[in-house]
Amino acid sequence: MKFGGTSVGSVAALEHLVKIIKKARDEAHQVVVVVSAMSGVTNMLLDSAHRAEAGDESTSRQARLAIEQKHAEATLHFLGVTPAREAVMRQIATLLDEFEALCHGIRVLGELTPRALDVIGGIGERMSAPQVATILSHTGIGAESVEATELIVTDDRFGAAVPKRTATAEKSQARLRPLIQQGKVAVVTGFIAATENGITTTLGRGGSDYSATILGRALEADEVWIWTDVNGVMTTDPRIVPEAHPIKHLSYAEISELSYFGAKVLHSQAIRPARRVNIPVRILNTFEPDPPGTLITAESTNGGRTVKAVTVIKNMSLITVSGPGMIGITGVAGRTFTAVARSGANVLMISQASSEQSICFVVPSPDVPQVIKSLDDELAREIERRDLERVKAEDDTVILAVVGSGMKGQPGVSGRLFGALGRERINIIAIAQGSSEFNISLVVAQSDADRAVRAIHQEFELEKP
Repeated sequence: MKFGGTSVGSVAALEHLVKIIKKARDEAHQVVVVVSAMSGVTNMLLDSAHRAEAGDESTSRQARLAIEQKHAEATLHFLGVTPAREAVMRQIATLLDEFEALCHGIRVLGELTPRALDVIGGIGERMSAPQVATILSHTGIGAESVEATELIVTDDRFGAAVPKRTATAEKSQARLRPLIQQGKVAVVTGFIAATENGITTTLGRGGSDYSATILGRALEADEVWIWTDVNGVMTTDPRIVPEAHPIKHLSYAEISELSYFGAKVLHSQAIRPARRVNIPVRILNTFEPDPPGTLITAESTNGGRTVKAVTVIKNMSLITVSGPGMIGITGVAGRTFTAVARSGANVLMISQASSEQSICFVVPSPDVPQVIKSLDDELAREIERRDLERVKAEDDTVILAVVGSGMKGQPGVSGRLFGALGRERINIIAIAQGSSEFNISLVVAQSDADRAVRAIHQEFELEKP
């Protein structure tokens, strides 16, 4: 079971967590728990680190007080004035001492390295895990806190480390299996890991989901349950379409498409470890634990529906490379995307017509300046000869992703999709569809995004039956 920041972020949330774990134990489940930092804590830690690099050390002192108070309130409610609470608060104070010392060093050096950022970013989880373990123990559920740096082995790609499967499985089995056999609940820090040399890394923001599926695979778990603050994966954003509702069943392929295209309920990498060994994953609501949520398995029934969900990623820009020099010349596309890769930007969608006169792709808007510069440098000779036009960027665009396994081999889906948008007089700027046919991606103006989502949701009758 993985509990996110909102699921451990308050006294009320922690009360639900205790009930959920107690119920699972009463039903004879063996449980390993992965916890995020309390909501808001990681943001405070990282903000303090960045401000320290700019010469401001006062923010870290203010953050320390706020974080300490947050944990003090939670521990007082569950533990009272007891030696157990004093021991937890000492652990938290020690970690906050480390945090302040790191921020001081960053301010003195005027430099924040990726390695230091990973250490600071993981401190919230290192405070949360012993707090949750002590609360569980105090309520009669035997529990022990374990740092994931003892379990998950990764490379040294700080900020988005890649786990090493065999080493992780060996360490996880050796450390956690004895606790399970003793009837204890291991409470593991999410988000963080370590290199083979023991240097702390992180799995990227939202990486506690990833931690849970990595450990689920390592321990050969029956299922992985992701506890969050929604009743599962929704048909779309309920802030845009109030009729949006949870999807009962998705395939690994469908959730991979949705998480990649902005469905924030699951980390984009999290499904991969479960998918490789066919472990079911459930998305459940900590605050409403009775609804079934969303079950994710290898296969999924579509219930007669072609489309299951529509999601939108905002604040995107469409970049176009075009010109007569692209026609029939080998290597232009390769050079284009090599240049984009050098800029460090993430390409979320690509579209090219068979005429080969242009290729366009979508990147987050903040990345546009470095992408344009990198492309101009790479293609300078062709631009100078006018084989290529100047690289253009169209801002204020969004990607709409229409997802569902029922779309595969189903005639008329595109016609219905484009017809729905046409009736709303929404212009489609670019289109892409993979051969899997699980996803049709569209680029439209940001001003049209919400109307487009509503039109698609209504056309494919995604309202709750």
